[in-house]
Amino acid sequence: MARQVHRLSARKVETLATPGLHADGGGLYLRITAGKSSGKRWVFLYRRPADGKRCELGLGGVGAVNLAKARMKAAEARSCVADRNPLAVKSAEDRMPTFGELADRHIAAMGPGWRNPKHRAQWAMTMREYAKPLRDKLVNEITTADVLTVLRPIWQTIPETASRVRGRIENILDAAKAQEFRSGENPAAWRGHLKLILPARQKLTRGHHARMAIDDVPGFMAELREREAVAARCLEFAILTATRSAEALGARWDEIDVATKIWTIPASRMKAIREHRIPLCARALAILTEMRPLQDHAYIFPGQRRGQPLSVMALQMVLRRMGIENSTVHGFRSCFRDWAGNRTNFPRELAEHALAHVIGDKAEQAYRRDDALERRRPLMESWATFCAAPAGANVVSLHAAQ
Repeated sequence: MARQVHRLSARKVETLATPGLHADGGGLYLRITAGKSSGKRWVFLYRRPADGKRCELGLGGVGAVNLAKARMKAAEARSCVADRNPLAVKSAEDRMPTFGELADRHIAAMGPGWRNPKHRAQWAMTMREYAKPLRDKLVNEITTADVLTVLRPIWQTIPETASRVRGRIENILDAAKAQEFRSGENPAAWRGHLKLILPARQKLTRGHHARMAIDDVPGFMAELREREAVAARCLEFAILTATRSAEALGARWDEIDVATKIWTIPASRMKAIREHRIPLCARALAILTEMRPLQDHAYIFPGQRRGQPLSVMALQMVLRRMGIENSTVHGFRSCFRDWAGNRTNFPRELAEHALAHVIGDKAEQAYRRDDALERRRPLMESWATFCAAPAGANVVSLHAAQ
């Protein structure tokens, strides 16, 4: 015969006064104590699978946890009994989390409600890369100075991204306060706080990033090739492949097929959440050869910390050290697109494919399965030739429509 559950009622919980355990069913009990520590609390009783030992898990007092909520908590605890110890799970949840732990929990909890998977991927990337200085800090110890450490390096150079990062940090810290991990004002709040500290952001035309003039690219690339740092090679690789910073920074050796001269970036690392194949030009392959001695790392362009890629700001810092103040790393994608459109006869769709842009409406996308990989090889080689031209040379790459 099945055990009776939901034996208690809200009225009964309110009126019961006899000290002891009062069963609701399914392991949930109302414990009433008398004397100095009198009160009513919910407990969940279970036997540990490993040794059959009886254990008790506190679920909170009646004043804070009503009958319905107590049943929900008991159900969660029951689901843990088979393969985990509910006490250990509760202990881990009650421990003060780091910012990174709470951010990951928040994304996992809220992500299913975000309709666009790209939005979730961007949340995860920004909290992993841009908010990296915060990830190992306890969430209750994060200060305004910590938030500024993240925002100041990107506030003027990539203002739209910086604004999103700030808002997401504020959101995570608000969630921490709601879960009673923090108290007081939010150090990432804008109104009445960071607005009084950070300067007005550089205003760019919406959807565009600052970039250098196309004719300045060859001279810049010549100077860049003279630099020996890993970050310089990564920046050159990103420019030659027309990829975004995060895609180049996260490039892994297992994504490279040297025999076919193809770099395949998995969908999980792409902004559009679609796999992207890139035909590698001769100079890009030469860069890989240069980086080969470091192949004991999974990442092609490893950072200072073993097993980690370069930091998210590494490429922008190369530009700063070279005295380039009016351009962003992302702006080189714009240079590539304008060069392809204004200096060559390559079809527009090839340049869009090279940039991993979605082409056409949904109906057209359904029929367009080919990524024009082989047709893009001459395009990428021509771009590399332009980038390697002597400074000041008038290089025009006119090709017949492929």
